[in-house]
Amino acid sequence: MIAEIIINRSAKRLNRTFDYNIPKDLEELIMIGSTVLVPFGKNSALEEGYVINIKEKTTYEVKDIAKIKHNLTEQQIELAKWMAKRYFCNISDCIKQMLTPGTKSKKQENNIQDKTINVVYLKKEIDEIQFDIEMGKIKSEKQKKILQFLKNNDGVTVPEIEIFTGGTRAIVKTLEKNGYVEIVEKKVERDPLANKKIEKTENLELTEEQQKAYDLVSQKMQEEKYEQFLLYGVTGSGKTEVYLQLIGEALKQNKTAIVLVPEISLTPQMLDRFIARFDKEEIAVIHSKLSIGERYDEWNKIKEGKAKIVIGARSAIFAPVQNIGIIIIDEEHDSSYKSEAVPKYDAKEIAKKLAKENKCPLILGSATPDLNTYYKAKQGKITLLELTHRANNSKLPEVEIVDLKMELANGNRTMLSVKLHDAIEKNLQEKRQTILFLNRRGYSTFIMCRECGYTVKCKNCNISMTYHKTENKLKCHYCGYEENVVTVCPECKSTKIRYFGTGTQKLEQEINKIFPQATTIRMDVDTVTKKNSHEEILNKFRNENIDILIGTQMVVKGHHFPNVTLVGVIAADSSLNIDDYRANERTFQLLTQVAGRAGREKLDGRVIIQTYTPDNFSIICAKKQDYEMFYNTEIALRKQLNYPPFCDIILIGFNSLSEKEIIEVSQRVYMELKNNLNKDEFNVLKPMPSPIDKIQNKFRWRIIIKGIMTPYANEVLNNCLKKFYDTNYKNTRITIDINPNNMI
Repeated sequence: MIAEIIINRSAKRLNRTFDYNIPKDLEELIMIGSTVLVPFGKNSALEEGYVINIKEKTTYEVKDIAKIKHNLTEQQIELAKWMAKRYFCNISDCIKQMLTPGTKSKKQENNIQDKTINVVYLKKEIDEIQFDIEMGKIKSEKQKKILQFLKNNDGVTVPEIEIFTGGTRAIVKTLEKNGYVEIVEKKVERDPLANKKIEKTENLELTEEQQKAYDLVSQKMQEEKYEQFLLYGVTGSGKTEVYLQLIGEALKQNKTAIVLVPEISLTPQMLDRFIARFDKEEIAVIHSKLSIGERYDEWNKIKEGKAKIVIGARSAIFAPVQNIGIIIIDEEHDSSYKSEAVPKYDAKEIAKKLAKENKCPLILGSATPDLNTYYKAKQGKITLLELTHRANNSKLPEVEIVDLKMELANGNRTMLSVKLHDAIEKNLQEKRQTILFLNRRGYSTFIMCRECGYTVKCKNCNISMTYHKTENKLKCHYCGYEENVVTVCPECKSTKIRYFGTGTQKLEQEINKIFPQATTIRMDVDTVTKKNSHEEILNKFRNENIDILIGTQMVVKGHHFPNVTLVGVIAADSSLNIDDYRANERTFQLLTQVAGRAGREKLDGRVIIQTYTPDNFSIICAKKQDYEMFYNTEIALRKQLNYPPFCDIILIGFNSLSEKEIIEVSQRVYMELKNNLNKDEFNVLKPMPSPIDKIQNKFRWRIIIKGIMTPYANEVLNNCLKKFYDTNYKNTRITIDINPNNMI
């Protein structure tokens, strides 16, 4: 017997099958989906590969498969093949998404499976380590990186250090020898829900609208029919209760359920509600904040059929769930469901394919649906279910808009308008909680010399550095490069350096200055680096009744705080001023979602939106919390300008170490596509530098195509990629993204 094998390499030239003989002793073990080790090329080391087909004979002289590692199912291999074609990547890239976490290399696999592990802890105090770095005692960049990683993640394994820092076991041993870290053998406790002690709840009585939605979906479950539903409900309308009762129905039918939530809003509150309703042993959680060992155990729990309910971020859609009865995607409008790394898949598309194969319903839930989803619902391609009232009869919050231009004209140069200042003060007096939303982390967004206009930019990327005051560092949010604060202009030697823009750190400092009696807590990417820090911050805010929560978009989704009666949006314009056709949509969604955090119980809620553009229609619609009004205005604009859902945006990205080569390659690809795509159906724009034309020392260009993505267009693009990778351009890489989240 002969196996057709895809080698686990990222090189495009290897995105094809190689024939290998299946030895007699492995014939009963090897099947389509097996991960195997094979001799490949001139390398003495064995290469990992995936069996994607088995046949009787071959015309080639072939080598034997050396060893079998583990198996995927035939359905998973078929899904990987479909994804590779759909998302223009290697089959091996797609197969990796379906492998058990921690088994992508032999080194990982041996360590992850061992229930007793060596854990690395910092031995010296952070201040002492920082002093040694500054004094030059620690010179190695990799040692510094490992120590920084341990500062944020104290108590991790060596394989985790290797994966997340690029360091090695030898470097960790050197740090141990020099007294900076200690390595302790520890028994693994790898149940992410072990510390959850939640009081059990019963099904709540559904409202008339909830019952109608439940009945329509459960009917399809009983009939074992695929149908796609959009559960469109205002914030606080009880979408989660509908999910819970439908999952209960799936369990009664002895079936399983997948629930996807955005990575950023995988909140303890959502998880707590599931644990309160179902047996903890039946629930598996998959998301990036778990350790690799925890993910390994959760994945195997699913594979062994012990977990009936899988809750997680987008990667959970690849979990080895059998006999699926329902798939739910909460906050379906969230951009995190679309991967920005290869493979650039859309979890909603994968979910749709799986739901069809399992003949079960797919529910997309949101208070502010993705415009494309709502358009399909209006066209009758998706069944629309509406929840127009809050489940506990609480009122939607009162929303007010403050014109910041008028504040400036009246001499107010602080970050808080008079109205928001007074509202916070009143809330503090009444012992009510406040959320302040600002979608920029850091202290200042850029630093500029007032004499000559010089702006401090990252040395690797053509982008301004952001000032982080607590660490007194300038950071690049694209490549992670850091440097010390500039006090003298390197161009004109002036000391007139000024900090422009505002971030969450600066807002926190100003709030502490204006309201010294108030307790505050901040939640952004910089404060949730440690494991469970996301949950700790939210629990602290709720349980200790902290007065003010300051945060980025992490605070806007899915949270339910009964005592929050005031939400302040510091700068509503930040999401409007981006180079993206969805700027209005994202602004409306953010503002509506953040407004939905106020007044969710019996207390009335109030929202104050500060903006320099009070007449923008997305801000006006958010004030009225009128999705229909926003949709009708935006869809008319999209139709006029031929943007999705009336076409697809195909972004072909180029990055290269050579500026000359990237220009040459992009021109060749442009001509190839102009000659092969129908000009009446596709508008192929000329290659241009990307808005951020350099990241991590690589030049970036792009070609944008507007048109409906058809199987023929998919074939043309795949052929174009294949033709390019058969050439000798060594420095340039191409990616293709359909309807990307990020146009920069």
